[in-house]
Amino acid sequence: MQDSAPAPLTKEQVHRAPKVLLHDHLDGGLRPQTIVELAAGCGHELPVSGGAEELGRWFTESADSGSLERYLETFDHTVGVMQTADALTRVARECVEDLAADGVVYAEVRYAPEQHVRGGLSLDEVVAAVQRGFDEGCSAAGDRIVVRQLLTAMRHQARSMEIAELAVAWRDRGVAGFDIAGAEAGYPPTRHLDAFEYLQRENSHFTIHAGEAFGLPSIWQAIQWCGADRLGHGVRIIDDITVGEDGRVELGRLAAYVRDTRIPLEMCPKSNLQTGAAASIAEHPIGLLKELRFRVTVNTDNRLMSGTSMTEEMWSLVEAFGYGARDLEWFTINAMKSAFLPFDQRLEIISAVIKPGYAALAG
Repeated sequence: MQDSAPAPLTKEQVHRAPKVLLHDHLDGGLRPQTIVELAAGCGHELPVSGGAEELGRWFTESADSGSLERYLETFDHTVGVMQTADALTRVARECVEDLAADGVVYAEVRYAPEQHVRGGLSLDEVVAAVQRGFDEGCSAAGDRIVVRQLLTAMRHQARSMEIAELAVAWRDRGVAGFDIAGAEAGYPPTRHLDAFEYLQRENSHFTIHAGEAFGLPSIWQAIQWCGADRLGHGVRIIDDITVGEDGRVELGRLAAYVRDTRIPLEMCPKSNLQTGAAASIAEHPIGLLKELRFRVTVNTDNRLMSGTSMTEEMWSLVEAFGYGARDLEWFTINAMKSAFLPFDQRLEIISAVIKPGYAALAG
C-alpha cells in the first residue's frame, strides 16, 4: 500500500514557515504610511496626495509600467525621505518588524550609504543609524530574527572603494558584506575591480548584481574577474542553458561552472517579471534551475515596488510549480547555507529553526 501524497500547502502554512532572505533593498521596502509621514516632516513632495493607500498603488503601478524611468522614479521618493538619522532608524526598525511578521528568521538587507548623505550625515553615521534600527527591531521581535546589513556601492558612481572600506570597518558591528547595484549595461563590475580585490585581501564577503537586465558577460565578469561569492539575481544564466526538442538539457561552460561550484543565485521572481525576465512565474527560469539543482534562493528585491513579501514569493512558486514543504525547505536551506554569517551560526539556524519548522509543516 502506497503512502498518500502530502496535502497541498495553504498560504497560511507558507506564512508560518521559517524563511531566509538574502536580497532585499532597504529603500525598496518602506511602508507607504511611513513615506507619507516622513515626507511631511522633511518637505519632500510626493507624486500623489491621496494618502498611504493611493501612494502604495502608485509605487506598484509605476514598477509594473514597463518604463524604466518610472521605475527608477519610485526610489526618488523613498531615498528622498531617508536623509536623517531618525528616518533611517525608523525605516530600518520597521523593516525588521515587517520581515519578522512574515516569518523571516534571517535577513541580509542592502542599501547604498552614499545615497543618504544629502542631509549632512557622514557615511559612518548612515550605517550607525541603520544598525540602531535593526537592533531595535530584532529586540522588539524577541530575537526571533537575525538581520545584517549589506553595504551597496552604485556601479555608475566612483565610491566603491570607499564603501568597501566602510563595510570592512563595520563587519563586526552588523555589516555582513558588500554589493554593487545599478544599471548593468555600460557599467560592468570590472570598473570596481580595485574594491573587490581589496575585499578579497580583507577576507570579506561580497555579492554583485549581475545577470538581471544584462546577460552572460555580466555574470562571467562578476564571477571570474571580480570573485563574487553570490550573484544578485543571476537569472540570465538561463541564456547558457539549452533545452532540446526531446527535453534533453545541455549546460554551457559558464552555467555548468555556476552550478558545479554552487554559486548562489539570489532570485527575485516577482521583480524579474517587472523587468521582463519572464512573462509569468510559471515561465520563470527558477523552475528549470531548481530542477537542475543550481543553488537557487528566493528573495523579494523591493517589497514596496513589487507589492510582495517572502510569503507572496514562495506562495507564487507553490501555485505555479506545485511545490510542497520540502521544496520550500530546500530553497530556505540553500539561502541559509549561502548567508554571509559564520558557519557555526548558519548551522545553528538550520538545525534549531529551519529544519524543525519545516518538519512541523510537512507533518
